[in-house]
Amino acid sequence: MSFRSFLDIARKRFPSSVYFFFASDPFLCREALEAVRELVPVAERDFNLHEFDLSSQTEESSSFEQILNVVHTASFFGGRRYTVVTGNLQKIVKKDVEKLRSYAARPAPESVLILLHHGLLGKEAREKFKPLRPVCIDIGESDIPHWMHHKLQEMGIDISDEAIDFIMSLVGVDIGLLSAEIGKISCIGLKRIDVRDIADIVAGGRQYGAFDLVDALKARDARKVFTIYRSLQLTTDDYGLIGALNWQYARFARQGMSREESQYLASAFELLHQADIEIKSSGRNYPMEYLLVKLLKLQGLRSPSG
Repeated sequence: MSFRSFLDIARKRFPSSVYFFFASDPFLCREALEAVRELVPVAERDFNLHEFDLSSQTEESSSFEQILNVVHTASFFGGRRYTVVTGNLQKIVKKDVEKLRSYAARPAPESVLILLHHGLLGKEAREKFKPLRPVCIDIGESDIPHWMHHKLQEMGIDISDEAIDFIMSLVGVDIGLLSAEIGKISCIGLKRIDVRDIADIVAGGRQYGAFDLVDALKARDARKVFTIYRSLQLTTDDYGLIGALNWQYARFARQGMSREESQYLASAFELLHQADIEIKSSGRNYPMEYLLVKLLKLQGLRSPSG
């Protein structure tokens, strides 16, 4: 499952009685919690929405007794009661896991229990919670445009695919940063957004984006490549820039290409992957500079023209 699938389930108001979701990015956990909140009218939240953060509890065992008591309580206003348990759920002790399993076998008909774990689940935890069918809701890069459309549509704003590509070429694929840009866009006051409407506000209105860098690399213009890179360094870290470059090259991969163009992209993706590893492991000084030099030296292969 992906976050996109999670949103589809949320739109259906969580038809099952028990769910176990987890995400590696804390931002996505907050997004998931907000999606649940939106299902319950504000006037009913004191009665039909209950949230428990286990990371803030000191006596987890007694807290779980309280949680299950709440889940079994009848809902008010004729709606369904939503109970969300968040935090590091790997810390739930064995006896409470057994209680969860028993509840999942015979859930309260008017309640929805949503377990939302912050972080990835280790092998032992996956086995422990296996009967509850834990599902990862991380956002894949291919789902980010859909997520951005969804966020803006919630605000009554329609955005073009070109505008989303523009934002991602500048910001990369960091969900938190993209959310900040969405916040800026929501303040413009327009119901329909295109590239020309946001060029001056996205990522601080900087002069260049990843698409400019890719164009310079395709043209093998070394002077322009490093001029653009120095400009991008002011507002983007190397990790974010690699994500933005990946996105730009992936756009070409979705188009029809010749064999030479496909070979060019395969080589570019391999170099990006190597640089990503070097940045994460701090295995080399100036990994981005080395990456750009190698991309400039992709001789004998024809770059995509799109």
